[in-house]
Amino acid sequence: MSTPDIRVEKGHAEPEEVAAITAILLARAAAQPSAPTHRGRPRAGWRRLEREPGFRAPHSWR
Repeated sequence: MSTPDIRVEKGHAEPEEVAAITAILLARAAAQPSAPTHRGRPRAGWRRLEREPGFRAPHSWR
């Protein structure tokens, strides 16, 4: 016996409800994004002092 791909955690889902959510999930998985989304810089341009290492080399300009 195989395990189902979708499992109802609470309550009772009718077969039509499970089929509807399966169709939605498959449609979303098959959808191609129209354009790449830009979310800004990948990391901050500044550093937080509490995340800095405690020691700096003597030849450092800081």
